[in-house]
Amino acid sequence: MSTHQISLSVNGEAVTREVEARTLLVHFIREHLELTGTHIGCDTTSCGACTVVLDGRPTKSCTVFAVQANGRTLETIESVAKGGKLHPVQEGFWEKHGLQCGFCTPGMIMTAKSLLEKNKQPTEMEIREGISGNICRCTGYNKIVEAIQYASAKLSEGA
Repeated sequence: MSTHQISLSVNGEAVTREVEARTLLVHFIREHLELTGTHIGCDTTSCGACTVVLDGRPTKSCTVFAVQANGRTLETIESVAKGGKLHPVQEGFWEKHGLQCGFCTPGMIMTAKSLLEKNKQPTEMEIREGISGNICRCTGYNKIVEAIQYASAKLSEGA
């Protein structure tokens, strides 16, 4: 098996590891970095549970090889809360009951956070479109949308 050394920024820290060429980014995150907040759902880009932010864009990490992340910037769910304080999106999921089983939540939060960084006050339709690549089998999405609206209002207050 051929291995490659990769270096990237993960949650603000420089990381260098040796990986097999076939290692998916999601497996690199969970197994090599031991950051288990990123979930493995379908391995086919369908569910979005593995969504991370790669170079500022929400990315389903089950469809990217770790070697493709070489030299890039990666953010995982572990980077969202700062100093023990929940990010407004996380707070919204808590306050508005935007989660049930929690399996989709890390990917949903990473997607919502990215959406709000680009559009601070999205409409309900823009929120629904923004999270359309993430599947939740428990909530019916209404509470997730409310959680993102809560975060939008909270972020707008601080602007």
